Amino acid sequence: MTDVITLIQSAILIIAAFLVLLAAYGILRYGDNIENIIYARIHILGVADTALIIALLALNEPLLAVAYFILAPFAAHAIANGYFYGEEEQ
Repeated sequence: MTDVITLIQSAILIIAAFLVLLAAYGILRYGDNIENIIYARIHILGVADTALIIALLALNEPLLAVAYFILAPFAAHAIANGYFYGEEEQ
Protein backbone atom coordinates (compact mmCIF):
# COMPACT_ATOMS: atom_id res chain seq x y z
CA MET A 1 0.00 0.00 0.00
CA THR A 2 2.83 2.39 0.79
CA ASP A 3 4.31 1.81 -2.67
CA VAL A 4 1.09 3.10 -4.25
CA ILE A 5 1.11 6.18 -2.03
CA THR A 6 4.76 6.84 -2.86
CA LEU A 7 3.99 6.48 -6.55
CA ILE A 8 1.08 8.94 -6.31
CA GLN A 9 3.22 11.43 -4.38
CA SER A 10 5.97 11.16 -6.99
CA ALA A 11 3.49 11.79 -9.81
CA ILE A 12 2.08 14.84 -8.04
CA LEU A 13 5.58 16.23 -7.47
CA ILE A 14 6.40 15.74 -11.16
CA ILE A 15 3.24 17.62 -12.12
CA ALA A 16 4.14 20.42 -9.69
CA ALA A 17 7.66 20.62 -11.15
CA PHE A 18 6.16 20.89 -14.64
CA LEU A 19 3.94 23.76 -13.48
CA VAL A 20 6.95 25.57 -12.04
CA LEU A 21 8.84 25.17 -15.33
CA LEU A 22 5.78 26.42 -17.21
CA ALA A 23 5.63 29.49 -14.95
CA ALA A 24 9.34 30.16 -15.47
CA TYR A 25 8.87 29.98 -19.23
CA GLY A 26 5.93 32.37 -18.99
CA ILE A 27 7.96 34.91 -17.03
CA LEU A 28 10.88 34.74 -19.45
CA ARG A 29 8.61 34.94 -22.49
CA TYR A 30 7.30 38.40 -21.68
CA GLY A 31 9.55 41.31 -22.55
CA ASP A 32 9.53 44.66 -20.84
CA ASN A 33 7.83 46.38 -23.77
CA ILE A 34 4.30 45.63 -22.54
CA GLU A 35 2.63 48.26 -20.38
CA ASN A 36 1.93 47.03 -16.84
CA ILE A 37 3.98 43.86 -17.30
CA ILE A 38 4.13 43.42 -13.53
CA TYR A 39 0.49 42.31 -13.44
CA ALA A 40 1.08 39.62 -16.06
CA ARG A 41 4.12 38.37 -14.18
CA ILE A 42 2.24 38.25 -10.89
CA HIS A 43 -0.47 36.21 -12.60
CA ILE A 44 2.12 33.77 -13.97
CA LEU A 45 3.67 33.39 -10.52
CA GLY A 46 0.24 32.29 -9.31
CA VAL A 47 0.84 29.10 -11.28
CA ALA A 48 4.05 28.53 -9.32
CA ASP A 49 2.16 29.22 -6.08
CA THR A 50 -0.39 26.58 -6.99
CA ALA A 51 2.39 24.12 -7.82
CA LEU A 52 4.01 24.75 -4.44
CA ILE A 53 0.75 24.17 -2.60
CA ILE A 54 0.23 20.91 -4.52
CA ALA A 55 3.79 19.82 -3.73
CA LEU A 56 3.39 20.61 -0.03
CA LEU A 57 0.17 18.60 0.10
CA ALA A 58 1.87 15.71 -1.69
CA LEU A 59 4.71 15.79 0.84
CA ASN A 60 2.14 15.54 3.63
CA GLU A 61 2.67 19.09 4.95
CA PRO A 62 -0.89 20.46 5.12
CA LEU A 63 -0.09 23.17 7.69
CA LEU A 64 2.55 24.75 5.47
CA ALA A 65 0.26 24.43 2.44
CA VAL A 66 -2.57 26.24 4.22
CA ALA A 67 -0.22 28.96 5.48
CA TYR A 68 1.15 29.50 1.99
CA PHE A 69 -2.36 29.43 0.53
CA ILE A 70 -3.36 32.24 2.88
CA LEU A 71 -0.18 34.37 2.70
CA ALA A 72 0.69 34.21 -1.03
CA PRO A 73 -2.30 36.30 -2.23
CA PHE A 74 -1.48 38.99 0.34
CA ALA A 75 2.11 39.20 -0.91
CA ALA A 76 0.97 39.41 -4.56
CA HIS A 77 -1.51 42.12 -3.66
CA ALA A 78 1.16 44.11 -1.82
CA ILE A 79 3.51 43.93 -4.82
CA ALA A 80 0.78 44.97 -7.26
CA ASN A 81 -0.41 47.74 -4.97
CA GLY A 82 3.12 49.09 -4.58
CA TYR A 83 3.56 49.09 -8.34
CA PHE A 84 0.21 50.76 -8.94
CA TYR A 85 0.93 53.61 -6.54
CA GLY A 86 4.41 54.15 -7.97
CA GLU A 87 6.57 52.95 -5.14
CA GLU A 88 8.63 51.03 -7.68
CA GLU A 89 10.03 54.29 -9.06
CA GLN A 90 11.24 55.64 -5.71
